Amino acid sequence: MRERKILSLSAACHALSPVKNARRIETEERNKMEIAANVVKELREKTQAGFMDCRKALVEANGDPEKAYEILKKSGALKASKKADRETAEGIVGSYIHAGSKIGVLVEVNCETDFVARTDNFKELVRNLAMHIAAAAPTYVDRTAIQDEEINRLRAGFLAEVQDKPEKVRGNIVEGKLEKFFQESCLLDQPYVKDPGVVVRDLIAGEIAKMGENISVRRFTRFQIGEGKG
Repeated sequence: MRERKILSLSAACHALSPVKNARRIETEERNKMEIAANVVKELREKTQAGFMDCRKALVEANGDPEKAYEILKKSGALKASKKADRETAEGIVGSYIHAGSKIGVLVEVNCETDFVARTDNFKELVRNLAMHIAAAAPTYVDRTAIQDEEINRLRAGFLAEVQDKPEKVRGNIVEGKLEKFFQESCLLDQPYVKDPGVVVRDLIAGEIAKMGENISVRRFTRFQIGEGKG
């Protein structure tokens, strides 16, 4: 009888585990949004690293700014941020035509010197970015390219979608939705198609650390047969 009770209790605990897991995942996601809303700005001001770099480091450091700073140092993001103000007047325009010739991309990527622009590593980076743009179809280079009016319009729309949620969590949900929009629409915030665990901004930061020069994507155009009709 005692054994049957133990087995019954074990089964009940097992049945509850998916609920606990769901709550744990929900809590983790909420924590990520809270970190993004409350701490990222301060870390960005201290390090001048990118938004996504800071947010990712803070999540990894469980919200500890000092640990996040050390993570940024090891990742090369700080090296990239120190070079971010250096002028990028050289570079190349890369192109990519997808199989079937239905999608094409032109992208201008800048660096500091013609010497780096002519290296195989830089050319490979530009081609990989063109291929990524063909596959992921971003709309903007980064979030700074989006007009404030458009962001306000999006935020108002997202707020209207969450009116059924408790008022105290609406702000975090809206910021989470806005962040998702940035990750889907902005080239530098998108997961890199060849390695989804890395965002494009981090890919470029890694190349900046390797090549020793600032690198920036100035602009791109993506063409697709049939777009703009009707």
